[in-house]
Amino acid sequence: QVQLVESGGGLVQPGGSLRLSCAASGFPFSRYTMGWYREAPGKGRDWVASIRNTGPTYADSVKDRFTISRDNAKNMMYLEMKSLKPEDTAVYYCNVVTGLSSRDIHWGQGTQVTVSS
Repeated sequence: QVQLVESGGGLVQPGGSLRLSCAASGFPFSRYTMGWYREAPGKGRDWVASIRNTGPTYADSVKDRFTISRDNAKNMMYLEMKSLKPEDTAVYYCNVVTGLSSRDIHWGQGTQVTVSS
């Protein structure tokens, strides 16, 4: 059974930093692309970044500020966020897609990031 558990969210001032973590279990972690998404109040869920073994990709809105990484030995994924802006405020979700069915799309419970002075 796939499980994704996010942690590391919180309240931070504009310009500050946070590091999110995603602990994964129940599937062969190293074989799959992992991703971060976020959902701001009143908006849809947007893609933030993904990482496969060949490297990372980022949404334009976070490029040069966020860094995604993974530790295949620990089944962990991370999102290092710097120069945070109020518009980065959202619930951040860890994601993996393990097959072609909609049942193969997996999400964590989310972690709240609030950027405010």
